[in-house]
Amino acid sequence: MASTETHHTLDRPEFDKPVKVLIVVAPYYKDIADQLVKGAEAEIEACGGFHECIQVPGALEVPTAIGIAERMSNFDAYVALGCVIRGETTHYDTVCNDSSRALTLLGLQGLCIGNGILTVETYEQARVRAEAEGQNKGGGAAAAALHLLALSRKWGASRRGVGFQPARDEYQIAKGTDTA
Repeated sequence: MASTETHHTLDRPEFDKPVKVLIVVAPYYKDIADQLVKGAEAEIEACGGFHECIQVPGALEVPTAIGIAERMSNFDAYVALGCVIRGETTHYDTVCNDSSRALTLLGLQGLCIGNGILTVETYEQARVRAEAEGQNKGGGAAAAALHLLALSRKWGASRRGVGFQPARDEYQIAKGTDTA
């Protein structure tokens, strides 16, 4: 059982500039979501960071909200929170896989995201994992985002367009009109 195992946790990162984190939560199971947020907020504040928390209808909307915030706001990192409990249909698999995949793709584009969307079999499993004074998966997701942000700041300034870059037109390069 996971609650009896011990796990290594990294030391809390330190920052020389302020940290602004967006927490995006899907409060479908409100008491679970509240515990996840409580843990995330405490971890961000322990690093001296600032946070804003927004709600979206469900786990599938969490990555979309993060993508919108990245394009239209000025957050340094993101914490994705929510809970998906297996039901009688395959909807569980779709929500778990697609929300996780979308968050991973955003991360591969350079966003610092901690994924705290619980994917569990029962409500009791979710409750145990969400408790801020227990397994504190919300705090763990915030810690992950903050560690990624520390790495990002260590290695330099944010670069837009990480990943695919279109080929440059040789004609424009020769004419000196290439904007790259």
